[in-house]
Amino acid sequence: MVLFQPADGRSLAECGIASVHVAGAELNLLAAVRRAGVRAAFCSRVGADPFGERVLAAAAELGVETQLVVVDERYPTGLFAKDVREDGVRRVHYYRAGSAASQMGEDDAGRALSGGPSLVAVSGITAALGDGPRRAVVRLAELARERGVALAMDPNLRPGLPPVANVLRKLLPLTRFLVLGLDEAQPLFGTDAPDEVFRRAGEAGVGEVVLKAGADGCWYDTPSGPRHLASAAVRVVDPVGAGDAFAGAYLAARLRGIGPRGAARLGTAFAAGVVAAPGDTDGLPAEQEAGRLVDAAQQMSS
Repeated sequence: MVLFQPADGRSLAECGIASVHVAGAELNLLAAVRRAGVRAAFCSRVGADPFGERVLAAAAELGVETQLVVVDERYPTGLFAKDVREDGVRRVHYYRAGSAASQMGEDDAGRALSGGPSLVAVSGITAALGDGPRRAVVRLAELARERGVALAMDPNLRPGLPPVANVLRKLLPLTRFLVLGLDEAQPLFGTDAPDEVFRRAGEAGVGEVVLKAGADGCWYDTPSGPRHLASAAVRVVDPVGAGDAFAGAYLAARLRGIGPRGAARLGTAFAAGVVAAPGDTDGLPAEQEAGRLVDAAQQMSS
């Protein structure tokens, strides 16, 4: 989607100038995957409008491939606006009902697998956009299992969207990597105790879990149970996008053969950079620094 936010320190209701950005959890994740040195492609729909052009240009600038994105002549690109209050609290207003992305369906699932990926990542946000997107997510999970493609799922449960925890629970047996926030554990598993989350996820058929806890770091899988890793953040400017950066870096590391401990370390490093800068992806490490972080994560797994 395209994001508008005040650029003069005032509220949306009062501002005279707004900045324009491209944002969204899925694209944030893909940007981190690409920065960690793994190819990434975005599968979605945008409108045949200037905002759609902007989304495609932003994805390409991040190194994310866009050949799987359909430009829809009938529906517009989704928009949202963000207020940042004086106390730091952020309030987001979405305008994506009837958007091109909300029209996705099962055909989009087949397209997502057309390039022969090693892994596909799905989000609960997509599933919450309507019946068509929900069917697309479910069908993609089924097709990925049939074709031997690993499935990663980030629930991304949002209070402002319809509840989809019941839908996502049905996908757990098909999920190779579950990357979820501590605040999402209760709706999915009825607990937010890390040991219990990992145990119940395993019983549900999940292959591997990593549990994000924001300022408290994360928990990652080991043969002897979940282990805690502290956050690497030293400065917080804007926390939005940090969880996506963590997820993208973690998944990229696992695709590169790095173990869960090293992958979690890489995820925390990417997340620390994002929270220290405004914007969803501005704080991702530069290519050379990302390569150094990947090498360090690899050494942890050797």
